[in-house]
Amino acid sequence: MSEEIIPDVLQQPSDVPETVEEKSDSTVNYSDKSLSELVDFFQNLAAEEDKTKKFKEAESIKSAFYKKLIRDKAEAGILPESETNPFEAIEEGFKSLYAEYKRERAEYNKVVEKEREDNLAAKQAIIEDLKDLVEKQEDVNATFPAFREIQNRWRSAGPVPAQNYRDLNDTYQFYVEKFYDMVKINRDLRDLDFKKNLDAKTAFCEAAEKLAENENVLEAFRELQKLHEQWKEFGPVAKEFRDQIWDRFKAPTAIINKKYQAFFESQKETQTENLTAKTKLCEKVEAIAEKDVKSSNEWNSLSKEIEDIQKEWKGIGFASKKENQKIYDRFRAACDKFFEKKRVFYTQYKDSMNENLEKKEALIAEAEALKTSTEWKKATDQFINLQKQWKEIGAVPRKKSEQLWKRFRAACDEFFAERDKQAKPENDFYGNLKAKKKVIEDIIAFELSEDIEAVKAAAKDFAEKWQAIGFVPFKEKEAINKSFKEAMQAKFPDFFESRGSSRSERKPGSRAPRNEKDALIQKYHALQQDIVTYENNIGFFAMSKNAEAIIKQMQGNIDKAKAELKELEAQIRQKESENSEEQ
Repeated sequence: MSEEIIPDVLQQPSDVPETVEEKSDSTVNYSDKSLSELVDFFQNLAAEEDKTKKFKEAESIKSAFYKKLIRDKAEAGILPESETNPFEAIEEGFKSLYAEYKRERAEYNKVVEKEREDNLAAKQAIIEDLKDLVEKQEDVNATFPAFREIQNRWRSAGPVPAQNYRDLNDTYQFYVEKFYDMVKINRDLRDLDFKKNLDAKTAFCEAAEKLAENENVLEAFRELQKLHEQWKEFGPVAKEFRDQIWDRFKAPTAIINKKYQAFFESQKETQTENLTAKTKLCEKVEAIAEKDVKSSNEWNSLSKEIEDIQKEWKGIGFASKKENQKIYDRFRAACDKFFEKKRVFYTQYKDSMNENLEKKEALIAEAEALKTSTEWKKATDQFINLQKQWKEIGAVPRKKSEQLWKRFRAACDEFFAERDKQAKPENDFYGNLKAKKKVIEDIIAFELSEDIEAVKAAAKDFAEKWQAIGFVPFKEKEAINKSFKEAMQAKFPDFFESRGSSRSERKPGSRAPRNEKDALIQKYHALQQDIVTYENNIGFFAMSKNAEAIIKQMQGNIDKAKAELKELEAQIRQKESENSEEQ
């Protein structure tokens, strides 16, 4: 009979994904729970009697737990290769609970499968009894009660394996219809049975019509399948109602299946768009991961860019089941590559700082061992060489920098102070200092004329006089040289520009900073030296005539340099804080 055969439209479409994500019926929002709360929820599932609900809740909690674990590890800066992992205990504890749950579920599935096989055997036996009943063609008073008992046994038997369901039900319905057609039963009993079946199937139609109005397409489709299974459990209705009741039941079925098809078509389109968007994000991260980054500032900027891309990724929905894991693995690999390169950069940077620290400590040891030497010429050359090496060494940890410099400078000062005290008449350091001050005073007092050649000649003459004067006390060397340079630049700027253009602007032994923090530290030290020079210069020229202008200029330079020192110190602290957070 046509009404008992479920049309092909009820079958899940072939192009629909193999599984549809089941949403938990739980009202608990696991996404905002802590790891320990999620573990407690999972432990509490042991008391749940509803196995289906229990299994759905378990998978929801598992998903929330590992998402939360990944976020907490990322926020704590824990990398997969990190030696310490504060989350290890809770993670292992959850794995143990989940393993126990999987064993329980596997045992439950075995029991369910065994029950379905037993139900299959029971229903096959019921069909054989029905077949025997049909073939006996005995008196209705004997056969109809037996038929009723067979129907009750059939309905009470539980579900069977899915692959046997259709053939089994078709066979059962075949013999049910054959029974009604072939057995000569009492018309009153038959009409009563038809009416009972009609009432039941009318209720199924009403339920299906209500489902057709349900906005939850997946829920409506699942419930419809249950109605069709129940429909098959009931026998036919009177002939005059058979087509009518079946057509009524088919109408909402068609509506629900159409919505179901449309839902998955829209899902496929959305998933394609999501895949395209995620592919673009992968390409962005891959391009960033390939960059050759040299400075801490650039690492910070790119890290922020990666974090923004990761947030954008989370806002995009799933791709198709076939592509979703692949595109995620590609994105994760690109992110991991970037952060691994960043980790290596900072590891090497720290190693370099530590190497520089060891080198400077070695130079300090040499200077302190040499500071009591009385071999003045030889020791002077050695100290000059040590000072040159010191300048060539890169940055050290900032907390150690000032301490190291003071120790090194103290050893140098002690030696040169003693050397200057022991100077011979032919090597009059303080006399040379006085002579050089006189040259600077003459430069300041020199009056420029419009004769360019005469000005150039005067500048050259001052430079030659300066070079002809011997050494000055070591502690005064940098300051007096700085004063001479500033006086010459102020009086003869063109002369100094032409001389400076023929050689590098970089100081001997200086090096390019490795990163932004290194550059800030170098600038900080340079400003410290400038302040010392300016203050010494003021002392040099305090008693000199015509020196008011240059003293005023130097005082302005000191004030400006001190203000810059405060700003640099704040910037260096900020960079140290950023680097600490990154690590």
